[in-house]
Amino acid sequence: MNSDLLAPLDLAFWNIESAEHPMHLAALGVFTGNSPTAGAHAAELLATRAAGVAGLRMRIRDVWLPDVRLPLAFGGAAREPVADFEPFDHVRLHAPTADFHAAAGRLMERPLERDRPPWEAHVLPGEDGTSFAVLFKFHHALADGLRALTLAAAVMDPMDMPTPRPRPAEPPRRLLEEMRKLPEFLRGTVSDLGRALDIGASVARTTLDATLGTRSAVALTSEPSGTRRTAGVLVDLDEVHRIRKTVGGTVNDVLIAVVAGALRRWLDERGDGSEGVAPRALIPVSKRRPRTAHPQGNRLSGYLMKLPVDDPDPLRRLRTVRTAMDRNKDAGPNRGAGAVALLADHVPALGHRLGGPLVSQAARLWFDILVTSVPLPSLGLRLGGCPLAEVYPLAPLAHGQSLAVAVSTYRGSVHYGLVADARAVPDLELLAKAVTLEVEELRGACEA
Repeated sequence: MNSDLLAPLDLAFWNIESAEHPMHLAALGVFTGNSPTAGAHAAELLATRAAGVAGLRMRIRDVWLPDVRLPLAFGGAAREPVADFEPFDHVRLHAPTADFHAAAGRLMERPLERDRPPWEAHVLPGEDGTSFAVLFKFHHALADGLRALTLAAAVMDPMDMPTPRPRPAEPPRRLLEEMRKLPEFLRGTVSDLGRALDIGASVARTTLDATLGTRSAVALTSEPSGTRRTAGVLVDLDEVHRIRKTVGGTVNDVLIAVVAGALRRWLDERGDGSEGVAPRALIPVSKRRPRTAHPQGNRLSGYLMKLPVDDPDPLRRLRTVRTAMDRNKDAGPNRGAGAVALLADHVPALGHRLGGPLVSQAARLWFDILVTSVPLPSLGLRLGGCPLAEVYPLAPLAHGQSLAVAVSTYRGSVHYGLVADARAVPDLELLAKAVTLEVEELRGACEA
């Protein structure tokens, strides 16, 4: 297996990481155990199976000088296979716990080790002896949500899943061949520069529009403490569909509107107040096409919208979200402040390395909260014969931001995964409860 140069956005994720803001995404899966030793058996299975998954044997190394295999990689990074891969260094069995989310929060604080394959699986046996949880952590430079799902599924019990079409192997390129392509490369660079300027102008305009007249909640922004807290909420998918059929729009519109209403409840209950609050939410959009090249690289853009937290009417909040999302879709993922991720494709590798810390500091200028959707297979997953009952996606926190929301649907339920800075948001459980109450209020408003 040869080295694989990181895509620009992967490289950006690798370089904006800090000790207080590790750039790993995660999922907390809760399994129904079939014996008190089910957790220990699961840990053994995960380590044994991980040894046979090529994507889990890849580490990321810095590339400071261009070479024949990785041309124009000055200041970049590449994935490469590890010969001495030890899976038991990545799979850890913990002591029994009564609170999976409390344990997950502490584990989310720890950055992944950058000198070995950047992923971990933590097995958490339940004190009740009838369940266990597994926290999977993947660095965003190693995998986006879809890729992380593929890697995690590879260590589950075998199941029938479509196999992605492999990327054709590229023959080694010689330096002379690269030099001959230089005029074409320069023309492409000029064209890319024009596109980058167009995207940049659109980002600036939309960011300004989204910022004017906006008041964010103090609780959503903070100086980083490096601490983490997680919480999870289960919502009946049929309830969401009933709301959608009554009001119109998409399931995602309803799920985003629920976040807006839950934030309103939470802010009012904690005494911060929701009047005039309309935080800017970044809604990531995958630009990945199924079965296309670069299956490991992040291919993301995003939409930006003001969450109508200050609106007291739940149905009006939902209609506002629907209108904003329709507007975003009409403009397309190449426009708006959310398209800032596309600019990564136009920055030289060395620029990512030198400018990563500055970019990480600027996240709060673009958005106040991340609300992302992570797809999951509809088929039931198992580990050691134990069914996966719940799965909560967990997103990384951007610098200076206190809360991120990730949502997945699995086996008839919507799973909200909440990640927060534990010092800034010590009452995350109140927000989780507010999500449930908001769904009930929306349903009641639709039935009235």
